[in-house]
Amino acid sequence: MGEVIELRGGEFRARIDRTGAGLQELTWRGRHVVWPYTSAGGPVAFQGQVLAPWPNRVRDGVYEHNGTEHHLKVNDPATKSAIHGLVHDRRWSATTLSEEKVRLRLGLEATSGFPFSLELEIGYHLGPDGLTVTTTARNSGAVSSPFGLGFHPYLSLGEPLGELAERGQVVLSSPARSRQPVDERLLPAGAPVPVAGGEFDLRAPGRELGETVLDTAFTDLDRDTEGCAWVHLTGPEHRVSLWCDASFGWLQLFSSDTLSGSHHRAHLAVEPMTCPPNALNSGIDLLLLAPGESTEHVFGITAGSSS
Repeated sequence: MGEVIELRGGEFRARIDRTGAGLQELTWRGRHVVWPYTSAGGPVAFQGQVLAPWPNRVRDGVYEHNGTEHHLKVNDPATKSAIHGLVHDRRWSATTLSEEKVRLRLGLEATSGFPFSLELEIGYHLGPDGLTVTTTARNSGAVSSPFGLGFHPYLSLGEPLGELAERGQVVLSSPARSRQPVDERLLPAGAPVPVAGGEFDLRAPGRELGETVLDTAFTDLDRDTEGCAWVHLTGPEHRVSLWCDASFGWLQLFSSDTLSGSHHRAHLAVEPMTCPPNALNSGIDLLLLAPGESTEHVFGITAGSSS
């Protein structure tokens, strides 16, 4: 079995990376619907990566659990934070594999910065309606463990997002009623605030992206009758949509404005998260898994014509 696993389902094709269990590529009718990467080049800006056992940032890489202070490696020097967890560079084992789906497993052993043991499994399934990603996490240790989960796909319309937006050809729909204010380090500054009527209110149908700059965590998500929240990114030729179940209470949207070169404002990161930035410190929506306890989380990506 190679380093990259190829899946086929309906009009969708995907490549899954055994390193990090990342989503290397997803296409619909031959069109890229996420920003791809290769094993040789690796992800440029965490595209396609799994964010566990925490998503987003931890202030100074320091947090406290049960009265003990722990220190994580600061891997985002610009914000002096520990960002996006510990699993993106680990090699995962494929436990089941078919043309349409694969299930990957990782035993995350305790470290000095995160002294908790977790067993993680991620299932990627391609079908006629697109990609479904199911994650389970089980505390395999002897003490309670904090846990948060996120994913980092960048939705793509085939042309640079900024160029399409300048021509008024990008419509963005997000279900969020509130956003998380942040400081200069992109860490939470106060409680979430309503988006109603402001530049971050993306709920109205036909809302053009325009010049809106996003590196923002959103919450209070409107959901459909099945409990799923949807983000739609529509261009002149096709629409890409990401949905997540009720276990994901947060969405981080990032319009790539701080990336350089050809990646600047080229794609839109839509990151389903179970908790907000710095949750290992704030405890907001942070899961605490007792020994042997498990949790499950599901999201997906689909695509279709703009009409």
